[in-house]
Amino acid sequence: MKCRYTLAFDIYHSVFDINSFHQQENLLPLSFYLSPMTYIEQIRPEHTWHLRQQVLYPQSKLSEMKMDEDDNGLHFAAFKDNLIVGVVSLFPRGDDYQFRKFAVDERVQGMGIGRELLNYITNFTALNGGKRLWCNARVSAIGFYLKADFTHTGRLFSKHGFDYEILEKTISDVQMNSNK
Repeated sequence: MKCRYTLAFDIYHSVFDINSFHQQENLLPLSFYLSPMTYIEQIRPEHTWHLRQQVLYPQSKLSEMKMDEDDNGLHFAAFKDNLIVGVVSLFPRGDDYQFRKFAVDERVQGMGIGRELLNYITNFTALNGGKRLWCNARVSAIGFYLKADFTHTGRLFSKHGFDYEILEKTISDVQMNSNK
């Protein structure tokens, strides 16, 4: 991947346009600051398991959160005050990128952290040549994804007691500039 170094960026205190910089330099930061104490960073898969369990599968055991695919994915976390408050796992297959196990701690939902994580992986997908970003969205979360320009595919299914629809977003060359 094209991650070369850590770039700290504070949205509240800088007029620096990180999207233009990354497009121009073809780089993606390992850390991306959302506010003075909130940032996104790539993490190891096992660091996603606790929040996956807490938010998505509270009735399951922590040991059940590991996916076979975890070792083939890229995992990102949003940190607030140095605590993981959001996670998402991204799985590239050619120019198709699927994200899974997207979870934001209920105590910080509605603060924009999920939106920023989604923007981050969208930018990551674009920078790495992805043409399509998609997910198996829980029906209860479809509105969130539609606000981020994902579209319905009409492919519905149920698994483990949850109803899902596959949602997708086409990534264009101008995608980086539209995710501010």
